Amino acid sequence: MEGSEFTELVPSLPEELGLECLTRLPYTAHRVASRVCRRWRELLQSKDFYHHRRKSGHTHKVACLVQALPSATGRKRSESPSYGITVFDPVSETWERVDPVPKYPDGLPLFSQMASCEGKLVLMGGWDPATYNPVTDVFVYDFTTRRWRRGNDMPSKRSFFAIGAFSGRVYIAGGHDESKNALESAWVYDMRKDEWAELTRMSQERDECEGVVIGNEFWVVSGYGTESQGGFEGSADVYDFGSGNWTRMDMVWEPGRCPRSSVGDVVRKDGKLVSWAESDSAVRVRTCGVMLGTKLTLVTGSEYQGAPQGFYIVDGQNGKLARISVPDEFSGFVQSGCCVEI
Repeated sequence: MEGSEFTELVPSLPEELGLECLTRLPYTAHRVASRVCRRWRELLQSKDFYHHRRKSGHTHKVACLVQALPSATGRKRSESPSYGITVFDPVSETWERVDPVPKYPDGLPLFSQMASCEGKLVLMGGWDPATYNPVTDVFVYDFTTRRWRRGNDMPSKRSFFAIGAFSGRVYIAGGHDESKNALESAWVYDMRKDEWAELTRMSQERDECEGVVIGNEFWVVSGYGTESQGGFEGSADVYDFGSGNWTRMDMVWEPGRCPRSSVGDVVRKDGKLVSWAESDSAVRVRTCGVMLGTKLTLVTGSEYQGAPQGFYIVDGQNGKLARISVPDEFSGFVQSGCCVEI
């Protein structure tokens, strides 16, 4: 907060008390509060204010989900579902839908990826829902203004890549290109500067890998090479944010198991990463886990192919699944998700 001028925030109150009042506002009130005056708007939308709220313990963790939308009238069963972004608040147990990306009003790009970055949601890549062609679009959603903005496009088209975020930057790695060639390349997107930079390459190609941030490291888990399609690896490439180097880790995942959306950001005692698909038979198929801090995890999935989607909260790494009720309009299949600290 040093160097920022947040004076006379509330008439007749000292600066510190005015700042404290606004710091305690719930994030759901920020949009309305930002319309009070220019000073409030500049404060609520500033990076310094976000970090001040986080340091003082007034940020709020929610789950953002790429979720199938209710079928539109007249849609054929054979057609691919449309996807939107759902926000689940574990404290109030409320569900809401984020406004569509203006470029894609009828549904997100298929298989698009998202990550949380300084209280904002970054969405990128995927396939155009009308043509199924890969796209390089990048969009950033601001929970204060409730608006999307365009970011600098991805350097190249890639699908089914790993994604993670750390300290204002979004990291991507692996996946495959337009010709279905698996990739070992990696890039980082600086959200503040709206710039991309290439990283050193991983130890091998990793298509359909999964990304997870653990401490100061970006783990790119499993995946397979161009010549071994579907042969999911048990290894991971781990990028150290401090040194900028990759380290290969073997035997951290069950070989042959798809890691997409089911990797937990905790290493078990046996050295393997947590797999939410193994946590309970009720979620063994089409699993998605979103860790909401160190204690709570939202887990979705089905018992078998074609079974209804279940929604559960896990309290602690070894806790049991507790089923939660979900409104019908938010009961669709969850493709992926991430935690956003707003």
